[in-house]
Amino acid sequence: MNSLFTSTAAFIVAIGILVTVHEFGHFWVARKLGIKVLRFSIGFGKPLWRRNVGHDGTELVIAAVPLGGYVKMLDEREGEVNPDELHRAFNRQPLATRSAVVAAGPLFNFLFAILAYWVMYASGVPGMRPVIGEVIADSPAQTAGFVAGDEILAIQGKPTPSWESAVLTLLDAGLDEPARFPVSIRDPNGQQRKLQVDLDSSTRLLGKGNLLENFGIKPWRPDYPALIDRLEPDSPAERAGMLAGDLVLTADGTSIGDWNQWVDYVRARPGRTIAVQVKRGDTVVDLSLTPQPIKEGDATVGRIGAYVRLLDNDQHATMRVVVRYGLIGAIPVALGKTWEMTTLTLRTLWKMVTGSASIENLSGPISIARYAGQSAVLGLSAFLGFLAVVSVSLAVLNLLPVPVLDGGHLMYYLIEMVKGSPVSEAAQLLGQRIGIILLLMLMSLAFYNDLARLFT
Repeated sequence: MNSLFTSTAAFIVAIGILVTVHEFGHFWVARKLGIKVLRFSIGFGKPLWRRNVGHDGTELVIAAVPLGGYVKMLDEREGEVNPDELHRAFNRQPLATRSAVVAAGPLFNFLFAILAYWVMYASGVPGMRPVIGEVIADSPAQTAGFVAGDEILAIQGKPTPSWESAVLTLLDAGLDEPARFPVSIRDPNGQQRKLQVDLDSSTRLLGKGNLLENFGIKPWRPDYPALIDRLEPDSPAERAGMLAGDLVLTADGTSIGDWNQWVDYVRARPGRTIAVQVKRGDTVVDLSLTPQPIKEGDATVGRIGAYVRLLDNDQHATMRVVVRYGLIGAIPVALGKTWEMTTLTLRTLWKMVTGSASIENLSGPISIARYAGQSAVLGLSAFLGFLAVVSVSLAVLNLLPVPVLDGGHLMYYLIEMVKGSPVSEAAQLLGQRIGIILLLMLMSLAFYNDLARLFT
């Protein structure tokens, strides 16, 4: 229940922020260019709160369904307009003015992402050094020569100071078909070498499952004892009688040496009852525990809702890294990061359209809520990073040339500029219907993926 509340609250906050930024772009530019704005609504449906502001009496609204918003402007196509205000109607504006108003929403989402990344990298982004813990047999990584203990220093010449940057850079490099790129490595003895990665068309980093495991590596993990720090309310671990402070000794008679072994044991047994022995103070307690099955890509794994107690660990301390560039240095980094996420989003979408990437990578509101909750728990930096990624995605999706989206309107304006007259209302109506159908199909697929992750 706690996790559900956190995810829901974080989702509402995230969507509220991003929708407000997007719609404020339309609102601000419209006002600056002399267009009368009648309503600024965050959300759809029944108004929960409303207020009239400004000399035009613009109505500010917060509505019941927080999955979008809109800015309603004075327009002759939507009702009669006072002759004295015709010059302020949206439909009477020059093509350049209308285009600027429509493009302002996505533009403000890009600007928000730049700001979020700037705050992140100016203050410092905590992470872990990209040290490999395991190389999967018969994988592209093993073929390239990766071994456990290697640290990834750079991919295609781009530095990778943390796992976050390593994953994104690997994804960017691996989207080409066939993909061939160099990787700079440092082994545990400090010796550096270069590896050449060759991914043929049969290797799909964005196929089903985890991207790193599709490539053939697993991150290094510290050797913590299997000591329970806290439990999620109403989780399988809590229902089984496990308590904070319990040390897991055995599972089905198998000795548990550390937390990683315990996690692997639980993940491999979704829905199967495990006989567990824990040490509680000076007493050994027998418990019966059934991990909850959850979906990860195309695999089903077990989860019990227990967290490890992080003890002082020299290994862990040496793996921590904080990526910080300062107030000025973070500006080009933020710009570059936003550009990188924009191109990555476009390339990933194209891969899904052409079938080179699994459509299971498409996420809907349920998955977004889960990611929002997880990032919120991890701290401000993680939450800002989540907001930046979703803001870029929102901007890119809105700029696609699909009727009913901002990009669809810009497409109509481009046609108008070429032919010298507006697109006919009949053509716009047909395009709108097609756009709605496409969006419903996309939303249905995203919801299906969300539900599949939850229940299969």
